[in-house]
Amino acid sequence: MAPARPDTSPTLLKPRFKTIRISDGEIEDTVIVAKLNGKELPAKPAVKWFKGKWLELGSKSGARFSFKESHDAASNVYTIELHITKVVLGDRGDYRIEVKAKDFCDSCAFNIDVEGMLVGVGAKGLGGEAKSDTAGELDFSGLQVVEEEKKKKKDDDDLGIPPEIWELLKGAKKSEYERIAFQYGITDLRGMLKRLKKAKVEVKKSAAFTKKLDPAYQVDRGNKIKLVVEISDPDLPLKWFKNGQEIKPSSKYVFENVGKKRILTINKCTLADDAAYEVVVKDEKCFTELFVKEPPVLIVTPLEDQQVFVGDRVEMAVEVSEEGAQVMWLKDGVELTREDSFKARYRLKKDGKRHILIYSEVTMEDKGHYQVMTNGGQCEAELIVEEKQLEVLQDIADLTVKASEQAVFKCEVSDEKVTGKWYKNGVEVRPSKRITISHTGRFHKLVIDDVRPEDEGDYTFVPDGYALSLSAKLKFLEPPKIHLDCSGQTSENAIVVVAGNKLRMDVSITGEPRPVATWMKEDEVWCGLPSALTSPSQPCWVALGKLVPLSELRTEGRVRIEQRGDISSFVIESAERGDEGRYTIKVTNPVGEDVASILLKVVDVPDPPEAVRVTSVGEDWAVLVWEPPKYDGGRPVTGYLLERKKKGSQRWMKLNFEVFTETTYESTNMIEGILYEMRVFAVNVIGVSQPSMNTKPFMPIAPTSEPQHLTVEDVTDTTTTLKWRPPDKIGAGGIDGYLIEYCVEGSDEWIPANTEPVERCGFTVKNLPTGAKITFRVVGVNIAGRSQPATLAQPVTIREIQPKIRLPRHLRQTYVRKVGEHLNLVIPFQGKPRPQVVWTKGGAPIDTSHVHVRTSDFDTVFFVRQAARSDSGEYELTVQIENMKDTATVCIRVVEKAGPPQNVMVKEVWGTNALVEWQPPKDDGNSEITGYFVQKADKKTMEWFTVYERNRHTSCTVSDLIMGNEYYFRVYSENVCGLSDLPGSPHRCISPPPGMTLKLPEYKEHDFRTPPKFLTPLPDRVVVAGYAAALNCAVRGHPKPKVVWMKNKMEIREDPKFLMTNQQGVLTLNIRRPSPFDSGTYSCRAVNELGEALAECKLEVRGEPGGGGALRSTHLTLIHKADGAGQTCAL
Repeated sequence: MAPARPDTSPTLLKPRFKTIRISDGEIEDTVIVAKLNGKELPAKPAVKWFKGKWLELGSKSGARFSFKESHDAASNVYTIELHITKVVLGDRGDYRIEVKAKDFCDSCAFNIDVEGMLVGVGAKGLGGEAKSDTAGELDFSGLQVVEEEKKKKKDDDDLGIPPEIWELLKGAKKSEYERIAFQYGITDLRGMLKRLKKAKVEVKKSAAFTKKLDPAYQVDRGNKIKLVVEISDPDLPLKWFKNGQEIKPSSKYVFENVGKKRILTINKCTLADDAAYEVVVKDEKCFTELFVKEPPVLIVTPLEDQQVFVGDRVEMAVEVSEEGAQVMWLKDGVELTREDSFKARYRLKKDGKRHILIYSEVTMEDKGHYQVMTNGGQCEAELIVEEKQLEVLQDIADLTVKASEQAVFKCEVSDEKVTGKWYKNGVEVRPSKRITISHTGRFHKLVIDDVRPEDEGDYTFVPDGYALSLSAKLKFLEPPKIHLDCSGQTSENAIVVVAGNKLRMDVSITGEPRPVATWMKEDEVWCGLPSALTSPSQPCWVALGKLVPLSELRTEGRVRIEQRGDISSFVIESAERGDEGRYTIKVTNPVGEDVASILLKVVDVPDPPEAVRVTSVGEDWAVLVWEPPKYDGGRPVTGYLLERKKKGSQRWMKLNFEVFTETTYESTNMIEGILYEMRVFAVNVIGVSQPSMNTKPFMPIAPTSEPQHLTVEDVTDTTTTLKWRPPDKIGAGGIDGYLIEYCVEGSDEWIPANTEPVERCGFTVKNLPTGAKITFRVVGVNIAGRSQPATLAQPVTIREIQPKIRLPRHLRQTYVRKVGEHLNLVIPFQGKPRPQVVWTKGGAPIDTSHVHVRTSDFDTVFFVRQAARSDSGEYELTVQIENMKDTATVCIRVVEKAGPPQNVMVKEVWGTNALVEWQPPKDDGNSEITGYFVQKADKKTMEWFTVYERNRHTSCTVSDLIMGNEYYFRVYSENVCGLSDLPGSPHRCISPPPGMTLKLPEYKEHDFRTPPKFLTPLPDRVVVAGYAAALNCAVRGHPKPKVVWMKNKMEIREDPKFLMTNQQGVLTLNIRRPSPFDSGTYSCRAVNELGEALAECKLEVRGEPGGGGALRSTHLTLIHKADGAGQTCAL
């Protein structure tokens, strides 16, 4: 589709109308093409297509709509295309293109009309205008419609079915179609269904409207238009809406009712009336769109060419045919907008139909071709700007002045009316108290009073409106001056630098001519030459009066001087402590000299702390002390950081995160018995020092607790023997020994009894004063030091000890032993000197061949290897020192089993009872008879059964005897040694009473043998690991079956983890502390000569419980019953 002739829009070229003809039932595609002039666009445009007012066409509009954009770089024209495939009736309507590129925006509207199978395309321009090919506009009235009607196939064949049958089918359900067709003889079922489907989709005609609004209306601006709709019932209420808002009657909107017609008249249409309109009758609506076309704006009086000079006022005016019309100004093809008028120094003014472009002061940049464009025409004119000529009669001259003098710049030009501006170094000079600017006739003056160094520079006079400038220099003679700006807060100039950092002392120097700077520190001198004497490529400086190239000095030291303009810089690459001191700078020039001093202080991190050592240790602590560093870095030490590590490790652990201000620190939470090392860092405001030397390896070890049970073992007139037990808590340091100290009553001094620790828990303190009362104490010693002392509660008197026997508690009553056992009596005593010990029995000395006696200084031992009853009796022990003695008596009884009871006889028999009597034994075994043990036996079986145990009397009644049976009875005597070896037996048995005979019935002996059978099976169990478990079952069988336990069909043998018991048929398998490995299938097999039985269960052992409580075991109580046939149990 080719574009039309360019219209008044400078950017958007609107699409032309074209006719698409469809033949032979084929539906063609259509393409709408618009072209966009890209020369005036600031950026690539963004294009949007709309149908109607607001419906944007995009990817969601369907596959029939596609969009294409292309750009011709040679002509800078963008081609925009809308492709519609298979045009349908629903595609007709108004369309709009909208183009945006940054601040630029333009749009173009067009219409697609579909009549039958014909598609027509029209376009509307900016503001709703439409133009034809001949007039440069597209108008709907000028659309050429080429219509070729294609007759539709008439598909109203009734298939020979009466109309009443069709009505019946239309109202029936789909499930009844087949029944109705069979009833009325319809054979073409497929054709019937097609006809019903078409009949159901017929569009229902409107009940309210007989004639609706046209899809769109068009009217010229200022004219009126009528919108007509016809309704079916004249009494129906009707409402008009504009863009969704109800329209009320007014002078602009007039409502008319003519029969069934309802007319809306819009008077004097404006662009605001360009909108969507809607008519509502009850629940029905119809819509339309109104397009207001703006008439073309014609140019009545065009622009005129003008020729002016720079600075003149220029007005370029044009008159158009309409007031308030939109006019576009262009200069050399570039649009002039009101937004850019503030930058370009022009104004756009409207005065009725006149449009004026105004320049207050025209410049050379404003010349060019100017153009005015409207939608109805255009005009252009040329603006010529020329420069004014000016003659310089007297130029300004260079000046050289001293401080506080006056400088006068003066020039003369040919035109008295010419004004101008003074500039200093390109900056306009403004009048002030010291600066005066005057213009008298042709003379222009600039006067500067009290000249200062900052007044030096290039001064320029520029006449207004002329490309001319007059320049001169002002030179200033000034004595040298040093300007210091130090960071120190003290009265003197001080600079503080951190060691290792680069120092650059920049000193500003003023003076004309430029002065020479000399830096000095004590005997060292550095001199920098002015830039006029040294080339920038080879600066040099003077050291101790010798001119040396700077490049050589850089290789030899860290210090140098740099001269940059009015700045003299003293540079130290890496500051050191030796750089600290006072530096002097001296500047000189022919006018004079100036001197200043700077105090340089070099601060650094402090030195490491000194004399770091561990003074004492404990069980889990150690005390660390150190000395402050000798050099604090120039700043006070604010604190210390400490670290420790295990010996042999490379990992240091910080002990504090906040600085510690003291020089003594107690480190805790250490492990006893581990070797540690510690180190300390000093901290100031600059940073942290290097670490100190590591301490010697040390081990946290606590002293032991005090020794236990300190007692006096022996006392003489000059010695005391002490004994004790080791401490309860010894720790990782062990114990090296014990130190014994004593204190004489009346004195506070503890005197050491031994200089070297003793390892034994006993010690004899010698050379003690006789008769003195002395308190003793013992302390444990190890690598950590002394323990707490164990002190005697009472002081000890140093004197001879009287003999005294300390008889043990168990010998203070009768000491009983059995015949054949040994007698071993240890009886301690005391006495100094060693007493004499004598044993007697009944006042006579003991038999030393049978009794062995051993006596020491503090005890005596009475020993008999095999005791006999003859050893019974009272023994007397005597301990004697000269005329002092002590005596103790020990009673010993040696016992044995008693003899059998005497004269056991049956005294009386009645019914099933018998009275048995006997006499005590002749020998009671040297011990009291505690009871009698009575048994009976049937003569047939001679199996003995116990009737009574520990019967205290010498007679008893035996019950539950069987009449007619003969019985034997026997009796054992019992004392502390047990039952007698032989019983006392009777010589009489029970016989049937006279006159009574016993006839025994004949019977067949019963067979009690049975195969094994499990009465209680093994249940499946789930237990927790670590908790004892038991598997229980019950089995019966005769003869008694053999039981075998198995795990996973493997027999469990002698495994200490498993304990197997059989209590009268109740079988138990105890598993001690099971683990998940013990899970599996457990089985119990019982076997006898008649068969076997098997019971199985599954045991699951789960993991350890979450809590940390102690292990608990399950307590099971078994209750068993026995009957004649077998054994049972209940759990």
